[in-house]
Amino acid sequence: MAKLGGGKRRFTNPLQIAASTTAQQLLMKPAVWSVLNVHVHGEQNLDGAEEPFIVIANHSSHFDAPLVMGALPTRLSKHLATGAAADTFFTKKANAIAIELFMNAYPVNRGATRDHRGMSKQLLSEGVPLFIFPEGTRSRTGGMGPFTPGVAALAISFNCQVIPVAIVGSFAAWPAKEKRWRPGRPDVHVVFGLPMRPRPGEIAHEFNERMRRKVIEMHDSTAIAYGMPTQADMLHRAALERAPKRPDDGPQASS
Repeated sequence: MAKLGGGKRRFTNPLQIAASTTAQQLLMKPAVWSVLNVHVHGEQNLDGAEEPFIVIANHSSHFDAPLVMGALPTRLSKHLATGAAADTFFTKKANAIAIELFMNAYPVNRGATRDHRGMSKQLLSEGVPLFIFPEGTRSRTGGMGPFTPGVAALAISFNCQVIPVAIVGSFAAWPAKEKRWRPGRPDVHVVFGLPMRPRPGEIAHEFNERMRRKVIEMHDSTAIAYGMPTQADMLHRAALERAPKRPDDGPQASS
């Protein structure tokens, strides 16, 4: 199974690019947009995007990757390779075929596995733009976790742009702990920021934090504008849910 997702030629093969683009635009996007009320902001910020770039976003729902892929202009999404967890999406052939078709996905290692090490670098070196969730997994609370420094290190190594994306409302639409999305076409916002680039002399840790702060800023400004929970709101709510419940004091004795 380690070889699943390992072929790199498909990312530059015109027929496979056309097949993925068709599946995304005619099947995946209409399906997701039919169960969510999707609002896209900041498309004008993408005018200066230069391949190969790296798209990043916060991650708290199974909707996130299709939302970003569907909201991007086709001129940017058609070559985009999505990093997907090897231990989740590439252990079974049927799953691998589906995610390769709909997300143009490639396997990303998690934990101790090293079967696909270096694939992100290889793709960037061949001019293929990437879509990666820097948190590495879905948030179980809706609040953003820390970013792993891999994206920042890649951007510094290749001096490439990073396109920040904030997704607002997807956690409420389909929380990570639930098996199915919630009905009623809830509002979800996808916000594109201006491309970022590492500053001269900036190390991975510094650029990593700057990217994370930017995504939080974009998320929260949109959340406040539309009356939705901010990152701090979601983290606070999660802390309250984790707090031990106080036992009922019971009826007080009469004097």
